[in-house]
Amino acid sequence: MADAIPTQLRFPTSAGFTIRAEFDGGAMSSDFGAILLRGTDLQIGLTSRLASAIDDKRHASYIDHSMVDLLRQRIFQTASGYADGNDSNTLRRDPMFKLAAGRAPLDEGSDLASGSTLSRLENSVSTKDIYRLAKSFVEAFISSYAQAPSVIVLDMDHSEDPTHGQQEFAFYNHHYGNYCYLPLFLFEGISGKLITAVLRPGKRPTGRENAAIIKRVLRLLRQAWPETHILLRGDGHFSNPELMALYEEDPYIDFLFGLAGNKVLSPKAEPLLEKARALHQTNCVNAKRLGLHAPEATRLYDDVVYQAGSWSKAYRVVVKAEVMAAGDNPRFVVTSLSDPSPELLYRDLYCARGQDENCIKAIKNDLASDRTSDHAFLANHLRLFYSCAAYVLIHSLRENTLVHTELAKAQPMSIILKLFKLAVRVVQYKDRIKLSLPSSYPMKGVLVRVTELLYLVLRPPAPA
Repeated sequence: MADAIPTQLRFPTSAGFTIRAEFDGGAMSSDFGAILLRGTDLQIGLTSRLASAIDDKRHASYIDHSMVDLLRQRIFQTASGYADGNDSNTLRRDPMFKLAAGRAPLDEGSDLASGSTLSRLENSVSTKDIYRLAKSFVEAFISSYAQAPSVIVLDMDHSEDPTHGQQEFAFYNHHYGNYCYLPLFLFEGISGKLITAVLRPGKRPTGRENAAIIKRVLRLLRQAWPETHILLRGDGHFSNPELMALYEEDPYIDFLFGLAGNKVLSPKAEPLLEKARALHQTNCVNAKRLGLHAPEATRLYDDVVYQAGSWSKAYRVVVKAEVMAAGDNPRFVVTSLSDPSPELLYRDLYCARGQDENCIKAIKNDLASDRTSDHAFLANHLRLFYSCAAYVLIHSLRENTLVHTELAKAQPMSIILKLFKLAVRVVQYKDRIKLSLPSSYPMKGVLVRVTELLYLVLRPPAPA
């Protein structure tokens, strides 16, 4: 009844005109991007793959929304900037999200699932479901390549996911100073593609745990690509003998890990640090003589042979001797690689793992992978996978469709704001649907290219 009462919005005058607004635009949506996500999903088959990984125990007589519809709805909403499951209570009637889910946009009986339905899904998944979903992400990563790559970089990193309340397995982590989860993210370091992710308790992982996860991933990769060279790359808390042992078991695996200094290793860097201090002092004197700013830092690189007590053998350790105005900053990495020079290995190969941190930042800040506020651990794991799937869809759209456009390297939030958040009027006829877009849309050229490419890929074959 309240909807029958007209509501008018009033605004200050502009250019001599009185300004009023009413909610009489009809079937409109601000999320045109949902249909782009549908095209990308149909192209790579992600949500169908994920849906097949969940054992649906619901009775067929009571099912209004299939598993693939539920996942598609939640993932598309996450990829459009709606991080909460409760958003479904209003978006379930949005014509564009209904259209993206393969439903008639204006039919009253075609509404999508409510937030409570999605909550029941999250709290019904089992450990086996989560395992199969994690495996499905690896399989989706493999299928994203037309042929076996010659080399991939498997970047691994943990990221803080603060918890608030009584979530299961939320432990206090001294390094971060609060209660949290500590999920593990695996990305391909060259392309930025997500390989898989694992939600973990907040405690520091052991080398055995890291190796157990990486072994499962490597087993799937090896089944598809038996001769692809794989470089395992991570920071200091991955330099475990269990992960190094993977290199010894596979001739096509190498590793490159950060390494913390200690009472045995740090003295080995002292001669190089002495040279760096002298060179830095000389550079500062020369800069002052020429009236230039003193250099911020001086860096020298070298390598030594080192074996920790827990390692099976000695490995090459690259030393970066960095001297700054604030003091010395020696750094170490351990590797099985023998060919690259110390400077090239540290500066270009190891420091490139910073791209992995950018990917984690995108999946956390733009796609809310840390919105893990459910009490149940497995439900929170599924929420993490929603964000992972949204990342995969947007990355695929960016890599396959937005290439050679101004959004080819854009962050997910830039794509959401510039391409997805577009007003559209939906008109449903008996045999067709018409979408009316703003005439002054600034990204019109990019949108024409995106929709045409998706259509050409997905259009049905011409009749014989």
